[in-house]
Amino acid sequence: MKQLRGSKAVFADPETYWRLNGVKHIAGVDEAGRGPLAGPVVAAAVILAADTRFPGLRDSKLLAPQQRLTLETDIRSQALDYAVVEVGVREIERLGILKASLKAMARAVKTLTLLPEMILVDGNHPLPLVYPQQPVIAGDARCPSIAAASVLAKVHRDRLMECYHRRYPQYNFAQHKGYATPEHLEALRVWGPCAIHRRTFKGVKEWLAEEQ
Repeated sequence: MKQLRGSKAVFADPETYWRLNGVKHIAGVDEAGRGPLAGPVVAAAVILAADTRFPGLRDSKLLAPQQRLTLETDIRSQALDYAVVEVGVREIERLGILKASLKAMARAVKTLTLLPEMILVDGNHPLPLVYPQQPVIAGDARCPSIAAASVLAKVHRDRLMECYHRRYPQYNFAQHKGYATPEHLEALRVWGPCAIHRRTFKGVKEWLAEEQ
């Protein structure tokens, strides 16, 4: 939590703190897809107006799919600016998932049309950018712009995995979105990895070693 300049008030929401200190364009940044065994990591950056409110907005993982879809439409139509980008499987393998996630979030910020005065990043790692920024642990539960970014990233990635399901129906990506569910692990046992599996991830690399 940060102390508001010239006041005794303390804010659990860093977004409120920066707005009360005169910062107008705050970009909230989050990613989706760090944990799955398959598919890209997706990041979003969102800049909201100070008076923008989305009823029910919170961490995308706590929302029902239909709630996320409704919020995604509202965010895209009402945000001052937003960007959604992907970092693919081979880049995840080359960089590692943490660096790939940070790269995706940095790329989302650089894709924005508006220049953010402050970046609020979900988590405890800063982005590889020279912009003013603040990592915020549990940011998707504390900052509206980060929560909005989490929704855009999650919905975009889910759609991608549904598209991959049509190409690789034997894995049922539409259901588990690439996460290591029992169904997915059984499909890997039967079919082995496909082109969008992360070959450096536990649960995938074992089958590659066995094939070799």
